Amino acid sequence: MKGIASTLAIIWRLATPYFYSEDRRAGRLLLSAVIATELSLVAINVLLNQWNNRFYNALQDHNWDAFVSELMFFCLLAGAYILLAVYQVYLNQWLQIRWRQWMTKAYLGHWLAAANHYRMQLLGDAADNPDQRIAEDIQLFVERTLTIGIGLLSALVTLGSFVVILWTLSVAAPLHIFGTEWNIPGYLVWAALIYALAGTYLTHLIGWPLVTLNFNQQRYEADFRFNLVRVRENSEQIALLKGEPAETERLVDRFGRVVANWLLIMTRTKRLTFFTASYSQVSIVFPYVVVSPAYFAGKMQLGGLMQTASAFNSVQTSLSFFINVYRSLAEWRSVIQRLDGFGLSVIAAQAAAHTPPVIEVQAGDERAVELNNVAVNLPSGVPLVSADHVKLPRGEPVLVNGPSGSGKSTLFRAIAGIWPFGSGRVVVPKDARLMMLPQRPYFPVGSLAAAVTYPAEAGSYDTQQIREAINAVGLPALAQRLDEEAHWNRMLSLGEQQRLGIARALLQKPDFLFLDEATASLDEPSEAVLYRLMQERLPGAAIISIGHRSTLAAFHRRRLALERDAGGYRVHEAGLKPD
Repeated sequence: MKGIASTLAIIWRLATPYFYSEDRRAGRLLLSAVIATELSLVAINVLLNQWNNRFYNALQDHNWDAFVSELMFFCLLAGAYILLAVYQVYLNQWLQIRWRQWMTKAYLGHWLAAANHYRMQLLGDAADNPDQRIAEDIQLFVERTLTIGIGLLSALVTLGSFVVILWTLSVAAPLHIFGTEWNIPGYLVWAALIYALAGTYLTHLIGWPLVTLNFNQQRYEADFRFNLVRVRENSEQIALLKGEPAETERLVDRFGRVVANWLLIMTRTKRLTFFTASYSQVSIVFPYVVVSPAYFAGKMQLGGLMQTASAFNSVQTSLSFFINVYRSLAEWRSVIQRLDGFGLSVIAAQAAAHTPPVIEVQAGDERAVELNNVAVNLPSGVPLVSADHVKLPRGEPVLVNGPSGSGKSTLFRAIAGIWPFGSGRVVVPKDARLMMLPQRPYFPVGSLAAAVTYPAEAGSYDTQQIREAINAVGLPALAQRLDEEAHWNRMLSLGEQQRLGIARALLQKPDFLFLDEATASLDEPSEAVLYRLMQERLPGAAIISIGHRSTLAAFHRRRLALERDAGGYRVHEAGLKPD
């Protein structure tokens, strides 16, 4: 019971925000329409149950007029049923896409807000493959929630409607066993209840492992898909290293987990299907077995027999709701667990950015970025690098040196505000524009113009500005391909990507430009040309570079070195003679 209560609480937490969102009016209206159509369908089924009695009695009595009249009445009911059924599906799908759209935007907002996605990776979050959570699990959650929720409502209303009918029929046609009449109030209701409860218990006993198995299957499938993407993205390096056999072995091993878990699902599904199929087949004749003695004893007409069988089947089907949807319930519960895990990981990453001790990034009135008593740690809490009373004035070029692994890039991340692990304060001039250029710049798939101007909105720069910036960094051939769409991180060499990164900086004109070995893939003369270009085009900007080449000293007036001390590495002022 505790597990069920916990699951229901999670469902409530995941499902209700949409119906209180800015789209709540449309959502509530659509949900009300779906529920109203479902209730109308139940009402038609009740009318059809009563029609069964009259129609089959007309057949038994050879009453032609009654037969024709009932056929016409059936046509009216059937027409209404078809119309309602069509619009129920239509409105349900409309509600699904609106709900999914809202949830997708909400989850994307929480995941991508303020570098939260990055912190989730650093914390080793439990929500593996966020792409699957957002693209697939939200769709499954919305679809299953509506299908199971509306189905449960229909089952309850049907049960309430037909129990009354079945109870009345039990009084009209008492139970007959071997010629003896037994007056058991509502015996048809009790028979349906016992039959359904026994089936539900046995179904759960057989099928409960499917919840865990379905959860694992989604995880293994996502892991296999992720590694396939990794191979595609790194195909050049794999080919150069002749790593195809190793990658094949790794992929086959991961797919082996998919297959092994699927075989377990197959075995468990086979057992469950064997039972549920048997249960469904027995359900067809079970009501006739229970009520036929009264019919053969002359206590009931053919119409009453058919009405009783129909009502019994409706009650039994309602009581057997969980049997009929058990597999869907198992999949739904695993989806709920994955979405809940994703949500908890989002919350944990958000908390990591604000729960002291953290590195605070504040706006200041000075014309410099200041690091005051900053201690940068790993997510585990291990000290990495510290900096105190370090100023990076606007307009001053600064070179940062230090051994590999000393925390230079991580220090830049702390200044950018995406690395909260540690303590101290980073003060950034109010309204100052900071830009970070990593060694491997990111370009979204799309047109070259959109890739170079990222993350600026379309139209922020005219074609001539973009073309001129690309020409300036030494890529005249690319300057003529602005409208061409491609995966530029795969199409271009790392050196070309770094040149485009500099072009992006020339367009956006930051006040503080941090280059994390952003020209390391270029030869020294090309690197020198780009640094002179930045000094010329960005005269008021502070250019802070991480680099190991001695030639970089010519383009910087100041050097900061990271040197080891008792608590990791510490930033020191140093002369312009890099180690």
